[in-house]
Amino acid sequence: MKRSEAREQAFILVFEKIFNPEITTEDIKNFAEESELFSLDEYAEKLFSVTVENSEKTDEVITSFLRGWTLQRLPKVSLALLRLGVTEITYFEDTPDSVTANEIVELAKKYGGADDASFINGLLGSVIRGKE
Repeated sequence: MKRSEAREQAFILVFEKIFNPEITTEDIKNFAEESELFSLDEYAEKLFSVTVENSEKTDEVITSFLRGWTLQRLPKVSLALLRLGVTEITYFEDTPDSVTANEIVELAKKYGGADDASFINGLLGSVIRGKE
């Protein structure tokens, strides 16, 4: 499976977790597999787990770059994608940051609203520049 497909799987799981915070990550993964929504890729599983485990730290990073917004006001699709992107940029050294940002933006175009992709692109770009 391609990494882009694995990211999409992880996005779906992170999105589900936002709406069901009381459900464990294991239960969400098991439900996805049992319902035959998809056969969970190893990279997707790792990305999902690391994203959930570090969501507080990731949210702090996202919040530090928000201007005129709060996490609570962000569309859930954008929040899930930003958490995923910031997690991969921060905790996964084997993928170039620009590749992560580009693929998260592509997911935003597919799942988000009209302005989500440019908003996410700008925020992830700021996160990447802040790393350097």
